[in-house]
Amino acid sequence: MTPGSPIEESYNRRFDFEVWKKLFGYTRPYRREVLLLIMFAVLTATADALIPLVTRELVDEIVERGSDVRLARYLWAFFGLTTVISVAVWRFIWLAGKIRTHVSHDIRRDGFENLQRLSFSFFDHRPVGWLMARMTSDCERLSNIMAWGILDIFWGTTLMTTIAVAMFLMNARLALVVLAVIPVLAWVSAQFQRRILKSARKVRKTNSRITASINEAIMGVRTTKVFAREQENLADFRGLTTEMFSASVRNALQSALYLPIAVSLGAVAAAVALNLGGLDMAAGTITVGTLMAFMAYTRHFFDPIQEMAHWFAEMQMAQASAERVMGLVEAVPEIQDSPEVRAAIASHRTRTSADPSLAADGGPTGFETIRFDHVDFRYETGDPVLHDLDLEVRAGETIALVGPTGGGKTTLVSLLCRFYEPTKGRVLFDGTDYRERSLSWLQSQLGIVLQTPHLFSGSVAENIRYGRLDASPDAVEQAARLVGAHEFVTGMEHGYQSEVGEGGNRLSTGQKQLISFARAILAQPRILIMDEATSSVDTETERRIQDGVAKVLEGRTSFVIAHRLSTIRSADRILVIDGGKIREQGSHAELLARGGRYHELFIQQSRLDVGRGTTWDEGGPEAWSPGPA
Repeated sequence: MTPGSPIEESYNRRFDFEVWKKLFGYTRPYRREVLLLIMFAVLTATADALIPLVTRELVDEIVERGSDVRLARYLWAFFGLTTVISVAVWRFIWLAGKIRTHVSHDIRRDGFENLQRLSFSFFDHRPVGWLMARMTSDCERLSNIMAWGILDIFWGTTLMTTIAVAMFLMNARLALVVLAVIPVLAWVSAQFQRRILKSARKVRKTNSRITASINEAIMGVRTTKVFAREQENLADFRGLTTEMFSASVRNALQSALYLPIAVSLGAVAAAVALNLGGLDMAAGTITVGTLMAFMAYTRHFFDPIQEMAHWFAEMQMAQASAERVMGLVEAVPEIQDSPEVRAAIASHRTRTSADPSLAADGGPTGFETIRFDHVDFRYETGDPVLHDLDLEVRAGETIALVGPTGGGKTTLVSLLCRFYEPTKGRVLFDGTDYRERSLSWLQSQLGIVLQTPHLFSGSVAENIRYGRLDASPDAVEQAARLVGAHEFVTGMEHGYQSEVGEGGNRLSTGQKQLISFARAILAQPRILIMDEATSSVDTETERRIQDGVAKVLEGRTSFVIAHRLSTIRSADRILVIDGGKIREQGSHAELLARGGRYHELFIQQSRLDVGRGTTWDEGGPEAWSPGPA
């Protein structure tokens, strides 16, 4: 299936030095390694530049003294310079590899850390594969540049500077001929910069879409096969890869043209220098050794230019990666603690004696009431989802939410969890807007069980313990017993140490749901949210869950979203939500007696259940009068 179009930031600058400044900030923890890398790069370049000078002295002495030349000192000089170059090259290869590895690790760490902080809205239009591309291929490209690019910049700059000085000292006129090509090269570079950067951005964006497409295809492979969508998916993927091919070829062609032009300019300068130098040597104004050294320098002068031209082209391409990676690392969560809340947390942290009845932000740990005060909400796109919703819930109360799909039930609990915030109105805890309390305080109160449970690779025990890492094995087992999971877990080959597989694929849907219930319970939340938690399990598993839920809900404020009305008859209040508004509320008996929407929903569902042969316990259809059909 074709993934939705992810949000792509637009970048208009030709070259953003600020982005690179921030990226190179990742090398600060490795100052020692960077300094050593620079030192060995400079040492290598200096030794390279000295070899033609030694050659010049040797040739001139041979011309002057013939067979009486003192070869020993030149041999020792060549041996010493070669040894220095060999040791320096070995060290800078090791150092560059170390810096690349550590910088790559740190960028990925910061990116992953920020992903944990970002609000739910950030992920609404950013597929998993799109994010993965930033943290893998984009990050790898940048770490290479920051290690090997540093090396080549200092090596090239030192070598070119040393050669330029040596050439001017030997013959200023020839030196000017060679160096005259640099302004032309700078002009050519400026022409290619914009084109290479534009095509590189296109390549990186398309690569992210391809990664997202592959990820989505793998995740939805069963659905694809059921609907025989293989050929359509292949056509969609072929379109993306064709776009990637076109952008990559354009980018490669631009880079391929730039490097030969730089090399050709160097060759022209060398040819002119050779011609003029030959004439000067014939006229006796320069020696044979000087001409040979000059030609060696002319050739070597453009070696670093070629390398730096390569890195210049690479940096144009990597600028797109740099923008994307730093955009992710520096993305600011839409929902975060306000400066006032952060100040309150800092103030509370500095107090010598912490009051256990106070949370980290200085407010109370518990609450007595939750109030939705005339709340409106709409997502970034689309119509309003909630309209002037007003609701007060007492601590320990169980609230059931029913109504048609899209009515606003899940949005209501998402606002309660502060995954999103109201676009109008307030959510109050004991009269205090929850935006005046810390996110960590609120979300540490929560336990959530979703319709489609998600388990992580690892053992059953690790998944149950996920929300409370310090829980003992006994506590894990107690939570599993409470929700009715202990029996099937102990029946597995390794019990609580049995592996669940990626995403829990070794377990049935019902088993995964029971483990997710145990995980939520073990965290001992004050607020328990169950979003269609039993809709995807069989009747037997549902009954097993219900047996434990009654005990679980005791003393907790609970919000239960359910389509199966039989699961929420014991709720303190049932809210019928439709069109973003509370249409009815009351107990099961009160709503049935009222004969409104809940009454209609219950009749419809009970007839379907009776038709399927479902038996009813106390409070079933025989306990009420259905009224007019």
